[in-house]
Amino acid sequence: MHLTINFTGYKSHFMATTRQNKVARLLQRELGDIFQKQSKSLFQGAMITVTVVRITADLSQARVYLSLFPPHKKNEIYATVNEKGKTIRHELGKRIKNQLRIVPELKFFIDDSLDYMENIENLLNT
Repeated sequence: MHLTINFTGYKSHFMATTRQNKVARLLQRELGDIFQKQSKSLFQGAMITVTVVRITADLSQARVYLSLFPPHKKNEIYATVNEKGKTIRHELGKRIKNQLRIVPELKFFIDDSLDYMENIENLLNT
């Protein structure tokens, strides 16, 4: 394990990573629940799955990767998610207000790893 020294003592990079992972899991769980429960009202019934959340070391920004269904409406759904970003962040803030002091800024990205795997599978089957 790599240690760095600062003026307040020893600080391990591993501890920061553990905290980031815990916060990322919390955000993933809560955002997944928000997308599931508000799918009809906010996203016209589209199925949105939070696949990965990556958070900065200072916990101020989160990159949220989404898997969107149906695939032929992916860009339309993604645009709607970005439009409703402030509403989603507000709802998230109400849910995590007792766990985090500051609600991170959310940036949404399309997770195309399933499409990539499907494309590889199709290439291998031909």
